[in-house]
Amino acid sequence: MRHRHVLMVEDNYLLLDMLTGLCARSGIAVVSVSSGEAAIAAIRRPGTQPASPEGGFALLLTDINLPGLIDGWTVADAFRQFNPDCPVIYTSTSGCSDRRAVPDSVFLGKPFRIQDVVDLTGALMRTGPADRSADARAALA
Repeated sequence: MRHRHVLMVEDNYLLLDMLTGLCARSGIAVVSVSSGEAAIAAIRRPGTQPASPEGGFALLLTDINLPGLIDGWTVADAFRQFNPDCPVIYTSTSGCSDRRAVPDSVFLGKPFRIQDVVDLTGALMRTGPADRSADARAALA
């Protein structure tokens, strides 16, 4: 059986724990990491690509400003190399004025309601690329 997971990248451990817990209670499987380097390792790990028997990642949720040398922009680029049709959600307290965002991605400014993130994640995992922008707006309404 193929299981799809969300890759969640957040350096605030309390926020990461709350997001992961609420996703799990909503039936969304999460692989959580707290740095860009750990995210890249998770993306490249065998069994996390879409064609693998395990099913790979269905979505990336990443903070933009991460500790270390690898930021959320770089994580999203690497994620899309292996998962070209999967949605990406960026989060940050500083806004999204950078043009490095991958196409068809969504930005959530912090602070946000945890339930909004879970609802958006669930909505984006259920839809195809053409329906994502409408589903993102509906989930955040």
